[in-house]
Amino acid sequence: MKNETNRSEDLVRTLTRTEYFTFGFGAMVGVGWVVLMDDWLSRGGPGGAALGFLIGGLLLLPVAATYGRMVREVPDAGGEIAYTEGVFPPAAGFASAWTMVLAYAIVCPWEAVAVGNLLSRVFPVFQAMPLYTVAGRAMTLPRLAVGLALTGAVAAINLRGIRPSAAFQKLLTFALLAIFAVFAALGFARGRAANLEPLFARPGAGGAALSILLVMQIVPYFMTGFESVGKGSEEARRGFDPRDFGRAILAAAVIGCAFYVTIVLAVSFVFPWRTLVAEKLGTEAAFARAFGSQAAADGILFAALLSLVKIFNGNFVAATRMLFGIGRRSLVHPALARVHPARGTPRNAIALMAALTAAASFLGDAILVPVSEVGSLAVGVGWFSTCLADRLRARRTGRTGGREALLAWTGAAVSAAVIGMKVTPWVAGSFSRAEWIAFLAWSALGAAFWAMRPRTRP
Repeated sequence: MKNETNRSEDLVRTLTRTEYFTFGFGAMVGVGWVVLMDDWLSRGGPGGAALGFLIGGLLLLPVAATYGRMVREVPDAGGEIAYTEGVFPPAAGFASAWTMVLAYAIVCPWEAVAVGNLLSRVFPVFQAMPLYTVAGRAMTLPRLAVGLALTGAVAAINLRGIRPSAAFQKLLTFALLAIFAVFAALGFARGRAANLEPLFARPGAGGAALSILLVMQIVPYFMTGFESVGKGSEEARRGFDPRDFGRAILAAAVIGCAFYVTIVLAVSFVFPWRTLVAEKLGTEAAFARAFGSQAAADGILFAALLSLVKIFNGNFVAATRMLFGIGRRSLVHPALARVHPARGTPRNAIALMAALTAAASFLGDAILVPVSEVGSLAVGVGWFSTCLADRLRARRTGRTGGREALLAWTGAAVSAAVIGMKVTPWVAGSFSRAEWIAFLAWSALGAAFWAMRPRTRP
């Protein structure tokens, strides 16, 4: 089905397949592998964490394949709102798309907070001048200031145009991969297999399965990003092969999964993981102690800083393009669809995203783990709606069987399981009160935007 949306205000067309890969991978891998390694290992241990990311990543490949096909057929910045258009009722399509915006939008304040967490590991001044506490965690003036400054910088880069944003993303992505390859090789060369014991965090019968499950629950959040390729699909350069959307999506998903599995094993191999968890150490501290060198920690923190800025930029681009696509359909106030006449950027969507990120940044470290949980539910909703929309569209053309149908239905089942794990109270790791409050607050904001939409479509 060809999308009939009015595109009088076009985005600039300049992106290549390599840049789509860097946006997909770049929107996926941030600094969780540094600042939350103790949480991952406490959930699963080395075996549980590695298998949780591996199994979770493999289960998401049908979702990635379905997205690749949908983006090829419906290249639209609105993503899920475009895929569900005409096959879902408008309110249902908006709800799924607005929830998917959350999956990207929630990453931005996470990174704005994490940059202060990261820098405080090197510069003690970032722990000085406390302003207030949230959930028992202090927010200091330097950490708040650097988070707000980073938010402003990312917004400014994006206001200048997709070309500088894409060049920035490509540089950071390949620099991270090069540094990561060096440290992973050093970790495996220097480490000991004895450091991996015990393989699973949960003892006794069923402990291995529970360890894997607790990690798999957060995999959707940390793997969110491969599908963000579609949000930039209107910005492909002239002559772009539409099949390259799918190739970029699958490459981002596979390499992202391999990244997480490798770093979990490298850290656990180089340093006893139970000590890391007990002392709440990060990846950089494990390498510093194993190598007896602060330079090792500084190298990892530099890689993490590159990764942090990269994922911030990637998710910022995806969120603003979705807001633009939703606004263009007048499902919220159409001001969100306004494009800068000279730079071809969705200026109002960028301003809104910057404001939301800055506001959420004031919550500090208290949001880091809950955000991971909320993001897992949000992306599950978006993935499920896309896989279901794919099958509803296929029914109209008679393509109801074969490999495409198997992949889409498998993707829908996996996505439904992701949602179920977070909303079912008796499942370990399901939503807590704080996470429900965060999710419902975003839903209320969406309802307010929906209420402000024009009653007559232009």
